[in-house]
Amino acid sequence: MITGGQSYVSAPPAFSADGRLLLDCTGRTVSVFSASTGMLVSELEGHEGDVTAVVVAPPPVAAAAKLASYCWTAGLDGFLIYWDFAAAELVRKVQVGLPVHSMVIPNIARISRGAEIYTPFAFVSVEDTSKPSNEKLRGQLRIYDLTKGRQVGSLLAETRKPEMIVASSSGEFLGITNKRKLHVWRIPTKNFKPDKIRKIKLSHTKNLNTLAFHPSERIVASGDATGRILIWRGFGNAKFSGSDGTKSELDEDRGDVRGNGDADTCTTWHWHSSGVRFLKFSTDGAYLFSGGMEGVIVVWQLDTGKRRYKPRLGSPLLSFVDSPDSSIACVSCMNNQVHLLKMPNMEVMKSIAGIKLPISSPNLGGCYRDVYGFDYSNKLVAVPTEDYCIQFYDLFENTEVSEVQVCERNFQPVDDITMYISLVSLSIDGKFMCTVDVKLPEEELGGLVTLKFWNQGSRAGQYFLSTVIYEPHSDAGISAIAFRPGKNMAVSSSFGGNFKVWVQSMLSQPSDEKNQSGWRCQSVGSYKNKPMTAATFSSDGSVLAVAAENVVTLWDPDNNTLVGVIAEALSPITKLSFIGTSPFLMSLSQSSKPQVAMWNVPNLSMQWSYSLFAEAACCSSSRSEFAVLALLSCPDGETLAEQDGVILLFDAENPKPVSSWSVKKARGGSVAFLKGDSSLDTNRKDMIDGEASSLVYVNGSHEYVIFDPRSNEELHIGKSAHKSIQTEEPGPIGYASIFGELPKLESKKDVPEILFIPSERPWETIFSGSTHVLPPLTKLCPAFLASLLEKRPVANE
Repeated sequence: MITGGQSYVSAPPAFSADGRLLLDCTGRTVSVFSASTGMLVSELEGHEGDVTAVVVAPPPVAAAAKLASYCWTAGLDGFLIYWDFAAAELVRKVQVGLPVHSMVIPNIARISRGAEIYTPFAFVSVEDTSKPSNEKLRGQLRIYDLTKGRQVGSLLAETRKPEMIVASSSGEFLGITNKRKLHVWRIPTKNFKPDKIRKIKLSHTKNLNTLAFHPSERIVASGDATGRILIWRGFGNAKFSGSDGTKSELDEDRGDVRGNGDADTCTTWHWHSSGVRFLKFSTDGAYLFSGGMEGVIVVWQLDTGKRRYKPRLGSPLLSFVDSPDSSIACVSCMNNQVHLLKMPNMEVMKSIAGIKLPISSPNLGGCYRDVYGFDYSNKLVAVPTEDYCIQFYDLFENTEVSEVQVCERNFQPVDDITMYISLVSLSIDGKFMCTVDVKLPEEELGGLVTLKFWNQGSRAGQYFLSTVIYEPHSDAGISAIAFRPGKNMAVSSSFGGNFKVWVQSMLSQPSDEKNQSGWRCQSVGSYKNKPMTAATFSSDGSVLAVAAENVVTLWDPDNNTLVGVIAEALSPITKLSFIGTSPFLMSLSQSSKPQVAMWNVPNLSMQWSYSLFAEAACCSSSRSEFAVLALLSCPDGETLAEQDGVILLFDAENPKPVSSWSVKKARGGSVAFLKGDSSLDTNRKDMIDGEASSLVYVNGSHEYVIFDPRSNEELHIGKSAHKSIQTEEPGPIGYASIFGELPKLESKKDVPEILFIPSERPWETIFSGSTHVLPPLTKLCPAFLASLLEKRPVANE
């Protein structure tokens, strides 16, 4: 069993202490990537639920070398786990007992026998699942002593839902957003005691989304739902003034919502047109980074309020994380990508791309269904994206292969969707692809349906445009696309009452390789002017089956002649597929009267049927079997995320399921047979012509599992048994770690080799750039002094 498709952006990632590795929460595992190459190095597997937080706690200076490769993770399984991520080994577990949604570990010391001892304390945001779902306060903030593995102190706060916890770089302050209030706690870091923690609240007129603490000054920034950024300076000067931890007589809610509260001043900045998703101060505190739905990183100068931008990241932004190496940072995007940025110019060096997430837009309404195309031979899935592309994703390697731009159109994340890809279909050998994109009408005017044919390039997942047909069925929508096996022919069915057969025509003297062929309409067919709702070819391509609402019609594709009509189904048919080389045809109806029916084509009769709320179905190309993804409840009865389902495997002649598997998030999912690895097939005797066949299930969140349909193992979308893991390359040291590799110069034979030649004015290049990107003095001074010295080769006497 192979799993993949997990979200890379469900939680903010974390850099290792040396900045060479990036730890990212991916489902039930933590994936460790190389910050220089973006390749997967290792995985941490041990959680039974989704991982929600990863923290590389800053170790004491004396133990930095020993603890530099250790981290803590938290998950919805209610455990905190301590890892040696360099060796990918689990060290210990701390049980919380409730789902943990967020965690921070400040750098806290505790006095023991007169000496300060570093003691890790975890501040966690949990969900109290013992309370009913309609309970107002289900979120709790707790403190855990990670050394003793138990909770200490009382609850810090109770909230409606678990909130994201943010800690200052020094560990002195913690904060959360709760509706229109900002809760800030001061943590005694020198001699920690839970009863000495103090709290203030800062109020606002709008709901707050995120916050960030200044690294050295008592400044906190917060972003609200309207795009405003609030900067409170000198917060807590009244409440936090006592160094002995004594309580102040001032109320923690001092000041009204339009005042400053317990702060000296409050400044408001506004650039974002919608809610602010993240805020982050630079390491020297001179700049503030912000991001949101616009897909733009805004860099604010804290003293002046001036700003500059990093635009065109292509997707709404979720989080921003800086590295101990000041030349690298990363930003997480809503399209399941993590970009590694070269600071300070924020150039994208590498991208870690997962499978694109489902499209969700309220203005599409019910006209859009999540569609997938599967490349059986190359084991790829084609997923339409919000920015009018088709992403080809390798299901066995869990990596992005390519992206094909379907519509040449600028994409703005904050705009309403006015165009989407409604269909994508690939031939069984992957040589051709067909897409249908729909432009939505504005005030019932200007709608457009476009059919496009694509030819495969030199490698799998690479396609170039061959033919564009505008409104191929007048103003009617296209219901299905199917390719004929073994021939360059395709069929498109239309809700307007006809279907068209398309063939590829070759040019006599091609002038360009990309334009040597095109597609044209060979024939048009219809049946009693009924909407044609589905179409498919038989495995040998000799029969074309087209659904005219609830009637199945059979055609000769070469002559376009009607050869037979099968009895009516209960409701309009939405999918047709022949079962391998058998004489059976499967139909799927997804209306208020759902039905899965098996038809005997030679007898023009129904073999058997079931009344199932089926979300998707697929048929094997070599065996007489097919799989159905069925919902366990009415499609409109629950939300998308709550739709559980079951995968049923049938033999065409027998109405009794051969196997069944329970699955989660079935709504919006799909199933398909793929050419699999032989290692997945436990029953080698069931292979056809020595070829293994696997079944893939993609759920509504685009997570997937590949398994052998003839095995009895349970399906779990979690840890993977098949990963392409690259060994980490050694990182640069010394001069190269600060300024990069020097260019290699070819030495001439008549010139003696000189190891190092300093420039005449080296300080002009070493100290160039903004102050917030200069390396620390411990690294900068040795490099500067070394540049002033001249190394001469010692002559052999």
